Amino acid sequence: MSDRPDDQTRPQTIPVVEEELRVGTREVETGRVRVRTVTREHEQAIDQALTSVDVDVERVAIDREIHETPEVYDDGETLVIPVVEERLVVEKRLFLREEIHIRRRRTESRHQENITLRSQDVIVERETADGDPAGSSTAEGNAKQ
Repeated sequence: MSDRPDDQTRPQTIPVVEEELRVGTREVETGRVRVRTVTREHEQAIDQALTSVDVDVERVAIDREIHETPEVYDDGETLVIPVVEERLVVEKRLFLREEIHIRRRRTESRHQENITLRSQDVIVERETADGDPAGSSTAEGNAKQ
């Protein structure tokens, strides 16, 4: 550059630079995972109390005159259901013809049986992109079949 005055008055050009950024995504396989399950079986004994109720029905003949219809009642282990009829006599009278006695008997027995229970374990094996194993992990599951 010279020290001439006309050089300083002349416009100078300064280049402007602009940078652009482009962002994108692409899929890159970095490894694979193989998941498999292993089913285990084991025997387990069960011992459970079972309760059943048996019913005996007994018809008891009464054939006695009554003045009003008796109510159904519970006599301990026996449910008593009165059965009445009207009979035509010179006058109408109420007779207790019979009672139905229903007795409840409770029995208890033990039931034992061996059953097979199954559970599954999950094995996860990882491989790198080049096919080399990267490690594995095992998780015990509670999935029952």
